[in-house]
Amino acid sequence: MNRFRSALSVTALALTIGLAGCATAPTTTGTSITGTTSSGFTSGNSATSGTAQAAVSLDTLAADTHYDADDLTWDAAAEVAVTLADGASSVAAGSTSDAVTVDGDTVTIGAAGTYRLSGSVTDGEVVVAAGEEDVVRIILDGAEISSSTGSPLVVQSANEAIVFLEDSTSNALKDASTYANTAEDAPNAALYSQADLTIAGTGSLTVEGNFNDGISSKDGLVLAAGNVTVDATDDGIVGKDYAVLLDGAYQVTAGDDGFKSDNEEDEGRGWVLINGGTLNVSAVDDGIKAFNTLTIAAGATTVEESEEGLEARHIVVTGGTANITANDDGVNASGGSSTATTGGGTGGGGMAVGDYTVEISGGSLTINAQGDGLDSNGNATISGGTVVVNGPTNSGNGALDVNGELTVTGGTVAAAGSAGMVVTPGTSSTQSGVQVTLGSTVPAGTVVQIADSAGTVVAAFVTTKATASLVFSSAAITEGESYTVYTGGTATVSAGIGEGSLDGADQVSTVTAGEYTAEGMGGGGGFGPRR
Repeated sequence: MNRFRSALSVTALALTIGLAGCATAPTTTGTSITGTTSSGFTSGNSATSGTAQAAVSLDTLAADTHYDADDLTWDAAAEVAVTLADGASSVAAGSTSDAVTVDGDTVTIGAAGTYRLSGSVTDGEVVVAAGEEDVVRIILDGAEISSSTGSPLVVQSANEAIVFLEDSTSNALKDASTYANTAEDAPNAALYSQADLTIAGTGSLTVEGNFNDGISSKDGLVLAAGNVTVDATDDGIVGKDYAVLLDGAYQVTAGDDGFKSDNEEDEGRGWVLINGGTLNVSAVDDGIKAFNTLTIAAGATTVEESEEGLEARHIVVTGGTANITANDDGVNASGGSSTATTGGGTGGGGMAVGDYTVEISGGSLTINAQGDGLDSNGNATISGGTVVVNGPTNSGNGALDVNGELTVTGGTVAAAGSAGMVVTPGTSSTQSGVQVTLGSTVPAGTVVQIADSAGTVVAAFVTTKATASLVFSSAAITEGESYTVYTGGTATVSAGIGEGSLDGADQVSTVTAGEYTAEGMGGGGGFGPRR
């Protein structure tokens, strides 16, 4: 087992992360392990790096986290079978082990090993109190555990705890709405771990966090697989040092933040990586949050409801598909240190340029925000992928809001919103674009088309809400060339952009690529034309 975990710096963790491929673990006797996805990290400077690099191996992921695919294999003959039952939980015949003790409806696991839990208990708990070097695997095989006084599944001590969801089984954890023990270090989640925690297997798990959090690890957290539904009063899923999604399907409903890592004390910790699987979040506060760096490298991420969709000091998108809906900012690079960067100047209406970044080099990011769409309190770089912003309808916010400079060197960008706070690509951009002011606000469902001097449509955009302006950049736009803007006609789009036809369209204006006249207090494009 790999126990080395590097202390990555914040700048090194503004990552260029990619999907390395699918690694299927070996089959143990009677146990099939599938669905784990490998990933890795490549160091880079968050303020300058912008090109997605080749994915690295599973070995690198293992060096930066506790995760080791070998931990998901074991000797089935050595399993200890535990049957849960009200007032009658027991170690099954033929599975004797001194490591399991039963006291009423409390089952305690005291040593390394693999423990298969089945049955149900309506008011009890399973506690792992193993040694600091012990790896404990808990197989949930049709297990339902509820508690009326606290958490039903607690890892008090271990090196690593693995919760494995047996194939084709349904499992459930439900905690109390009030806890008997509310001390500072006491459990506060339906699935609570003081040690590194991994969730794997292809079965399903329903978690009801009625007191506070749904799933919480006070160390690292890796979601390697599983079909998991979490409904929590406070945070949905939390990994303190890091929270990693490799595979599986996770549905989170949270009264506060949805999926996050919140270590503010240790350098290089407090980061989130989504590198596969499916994550759906509905949150009252932040959808997905990291204290340091939040990276989406693969998989399908959806924030269905949030106050702010993605929030971290550094936000990196290198692949995958992300659809973000927010009542305030959709993507928000903020928090942590607010020290202004040297030479950064000010932007966004005179706001200081802090050590915050947004980097997009691949994938598809679609934002629907009532506040700022894509917001960085520092700089932002787009070098690849597709970014579609359906921004605010009020003039106090913008589809793009960058305190420093917005640098566009590749990819496709379509940012629509009000005309009051417009940010456009800055002077460091090597890919041109156009700023479109529609004159009057057009309703949702309006087709906006951009055609070159020959009348060929180079971009078609369909609004999802009332829109007064559009900033568009892609490789199809040539610096200095004239383009005509139309509304109406027809379009075939994906995530709002695609191909169009000018039949029945009305001409609105003519714009010159690279000439930006940002009307609001924009930080990215400056004011007036860029040559």
